[in-house]
Amino acid sequence: MTNKDLAKRIGVSPQRIHQFERGEVEETIKLDTLRRVAAALDCDLVYFLVPRQSLADTVHRQALRRAQEYLAPLAHHSRLEDQEPDIGDTEAQLAETAEELIDRKGLWS
Repeated sequence: MTNKDLAKRIGVSPQRIHQFERGEVEETIKLDTLRRVAAALDCDLVYFLVPRQSLADTVHRQALRRAQEYLAPLAHHSRLEDQEPDIGDTEAQLAETAEELIDRKGLWS
């Protein structure tokens, strides 16, 4: 289909089709514009986000972050009192706290 044919279907000038194409290349095209082009081509516009990792991994990573935030002041206080636990105990406590946080509200806030 030529730009002229597509422009006629959408109800715009052929120059506007060129602007749409440029917007697509520059990643500035609006979803509404894509929806209009898709409709003119008798297509559905599908817009979605693809996670980079599994949901379980995302939740676990967030729980670890929150656990580190929660435990950091306790670790600092222990160091001040010269009672710092060994690294294995610290990692076990971090993992345990993270698991406890997974099922609680507020994990993402």
